[in-house]
Amino acid sequence: MLPSSINEAAQRPPTVLVFDSGVGGLSICQSILSHCLGVRIIYVADNASFPYGTKSEDYLRHRIATVLRVQCEQYQPDILVIACNTASTLVLSDLRGMLNIPVVGVVPAIKPAAESTQTGAIGLLATSATVQRHYTDQLVADFAAHCDVIRVGSSRLVEMAEQYLRGGEVNNSELTDILAAFFCPTLNRPVDKIVLGCTHFPLLRSQLERCTPQPIVWIDSGNAIAKRIKGVFDSLDIALDVSIAPIHHIRFTGAAKANEAFYQRLTQLGFQNFEIEEQIS
Repeated sequence: MLPSSINEAAQRPPTVLVFDSGVGGLSICQSILSHCLGVRIIYVADNASFPYGTKSEDYLRHRIATVLRVQCEQYQPDILVIACNTASTLVLSDLRGMLNIPVVGVVPAIKPAAESTQTGAIGLLATSATVQRHYTDQLVADFAAHCDVIRVGSSRLVEMAEQYLRGGEVNNSELTDILAAFFCPTLNRPVDKIVLGCTHFPLLRSQLERCTPQPIVWIDSGNAIAKRIKGVFDSLDIALDVSIAPIHHIRFTGAAKANEAFYQRLTQLGFQNFEIEEQIS
């Protein structure tokens, strides 16, 4: 479905639709907003189906395609970002066949971690589903075969990030327990890089940094995705007007639970002008 007129297309600011099951993809938005001034973000959180890690692959393929078909028809984005590791491993090829726009996925940043480790040991902190997926096994085999890769799966950390964005307190002792496997004294080599393999986790980066017994370099996909978005706009010959401040739309398929703390967190992430909508179809 094309814009109703050339005028409408010309007036619409360069638009990226970012999709996730919850608020984790807002960490990707933060990187996009810092690298691509003038872009409009349409953020779609399918929190009515959250968490994705407990759903069947068939359900997720149908659900994601259904939600995104409607949202892309409504907002006509220039680029779609699937800011969810689970969804990216399942539906990227389906979406690229369904939509006539570039579709960018997110995968755990195992390759840059393996390339830059000084000790030969890296960590992967992700959801339980992600650490167990064959796709993750393949990433490790392709890019980190020379490394010790310590995997820790935590669904609780996802919940903590969701709560933190709405003003909840983060329990440091709980974080320390989650991270403990990376610092076990029986490891062959010390871990020096930890991949944040879920888009929720960069939202807790400062808290995670305080809960490690030694300095760690944390690696996520945010900046790489933002640079990819900038490159796609360049290849499409779409100029970003840094003088404009577009209105961003943050949309939830379920209840937004948007309290005052949530509004403040959004501002801290780089959203200046935004509207929140909930219970979207």
